[in-house]
Amino acid sequence: MRLDDQQASQNVEDRRGGGGGLGRGSVGIGTLVIALAAGYFFGIDPAVILGLASSPGPSTPAIRPAQKPPASDEMATFVAKVLGSTETTWQMVFSEAGRRYREPKLVLFTGSTPTACGTGKSAMGPFYCPADQKVYIDLAFYRDLRERFHAPGEFAQAYVIAHEVGHHVQNLLGISDKVHAAQQRSGNKAAANELSVRLELQADCFAGVWGHRADSMQKILEPGETEQALTAASAIGDDRLQRQTQGQIVPESFTHGTSEQRVRWFKRGMESGDVRQCDTFNAASL
Repeated sequence: MRLDDQQASQNVEDRRGGGGGLGRGSVGIGTLVIALAAGYFFGIDPAVILGLASSPGPSTPAIRPAQKPPASDEMATFVAKVLGSTETTWQMVFSEAGRRYREPKLVLFTGSTPTACGTGKSAMGPFYCPADQKVYIDLAFYRDLRERFHAPGEFAQAYVIAHEVGHHVQNLLGISDKVHAAQQRSGNKAAANELSVRLELQADCFAGVWGHRADSMQKILEPGETEQALTAASAIGDDRLQRQTQGQIVPESFTHGTSEQRVRWFKRGMESGDVRQCDTFNAASL
């Protein structure tokens, strides 16, 4: 990606090294597999997935004072520049609609960290917590993205951030609250899962809107880089993850959408740059 001229966001908090002893090794392998299948790119309230929504216990690590990542940290700088690019894009989109965009914070952590949604752990993958309007990421996830999911490349990494920022946009627009209320009213797990799929696919589409607009304004993409994000979107479809982790596919348990659906909605945003094309909730088919 061409990010040399992109200003780095100032909304990055570096909590790395302050995990309080709850590293990756503290998560049992069974829990880890479930979290990998259900948690990667899920975006909203990860505490629910690992049963961490209860109030923090005595082992919960303390939050380190917010600090900026060192300028010499190339990956942190990359993340800050991608976040800065999303800020520019969504400020413009919101301004066009006569609204003001509130920028999210992005927290770098290792192992585990307290959030307003419960204790966040690396095994969950990157996530967004609506209660504190922060995106959380352990940068070791990018190694998993490359080696476990075979989705290398900078634009694949940027897609991860843009998807989580997409959940922040949904939160600001009140979409997330409406979906959660509808899920509670449904009283039906399959219906609730379908709403979750539509929420996730919309975040994929919003990520594509960012990609389109950022490239139109600043020519950030090298030839072939769009395929990197499409590969990442395909790699974390519910059908592929279920096949890898449990050997069979259970469509009614999908919460994020199939590989084909995730690719389709990301492409829809990427090709149009128009948030109006991201209405997954009124789409006749996904």
